[in-house]
Amino acid sequence: MSVLSLADVYRARRRIEGRVLRTPLVESPSLSAIAGAPVYLKLETVQPTGSFKLRGATNALTELAAQGCRKVVTASTGNHGRAVAHAARALGIEATVCMSALVPGNKVEAVRGLGARACIVGNSQDDAEREALRLVREEGFAYVPPFDDLQVIAGQATIGLEIVEALPDVAHIVVPLSGGGLFAGVAFAAKSAQRAIRMSGVTMARGAAMHASLASGRPVLVEEVETLADSLGGGIGLENRYTYQLTRDLIDDTLLLDEDSIARGIVHAYRHERLVVEGAAAVGMAALLDGALHDALHDARAPRGPLVIVVTGANIDIELHRRIVNAVPAPSHSHETT
Repeated sequence: MSVLSLADVYRARRRIEGRVLRTPLVESPSLSAIAGAPVYLKLETVQPTGSFKLRGATNALTELAAQGCRKVVTASTGNHGRAVAHAARALGIEATVCMSALVPGNKVEAVRGLGARACIVGNSQDDAEREALRLVREEGFAYVPPFDDLQVIAGQATIGLEIVEALPDVAHIVVPLSGGGLFAGVAFAAKSAQRAIRMSGVTMARGAAMHASLASGRPVLVEEVETLADSLGGGIGLENRYTYQLTRDLIDDTLLLDEDSIARGIVHAYRHERLVVEGAAAVGMAALLDGALHDALHDARAPRGPLVIVVTGANIDIELHRRIVNAVPAPSHSHETT
């Protein structure tokens, strides 16, 4: 029996309604031409905090507020912390967000701008989590995990509900893969509607903890290193309770991308989709562009139908984005008219 139920997901949808957007699902002509099938982008970039993380954080904090909780702490690579800060402010809860020195400065400042305390500690997500758990033990904070929590997973699963409701014939969903909260939630909701839907997880080649854990058959530690897909960094926890099992049971394939591929995804999103996205949000598009999805798209056993790519966040440092876009020359035939 699954640790998650559809009742949990529908309860989460009711709980976050009015606080979180039902995001657009838009067709991409450029990516559809590459795939040879309709490709749609699920744009979590339009959430008030710029990423999907608002769903899980809002669901978890709303439950905690109902229990009388007045102060929370979390560990984050940036987007979850921003979401917790946003949800906490709306609910009148004090929030502290622990982050490592690898978290980009723009994400740290966004947390502070929402009234939360930003605590910078160590050089990894694991270091940040240890500090957050110390605050739980010693100062009585309630902990809001970034991914390995049923309330958080159920909140992210509402994305899967929206996809299958808007596109009932969806055949394949591509989701960025990190700690597994997003992947597990979307895959659970989608496969509950139609088991044959193919679920691909995409991550960076450098420091991909869930990929390494799946390959090892158990949660393992990996070294966290700098990557354009910074939101996908961090471990999954050696004592992982939920996301490892759910991801293992629901994933059909895992795709790894190098840094150049991720950069091309960012550039494609900007030039062809008119989207400013962070590296973690670009990996689905990048996987299609560089051929990593070729085998899945041409698997004769796979269901035929539309492909959906979950575009997770827009919170890239704008100067970094400018450098990436300018480093890749535009095709000579490309021009704008006024």
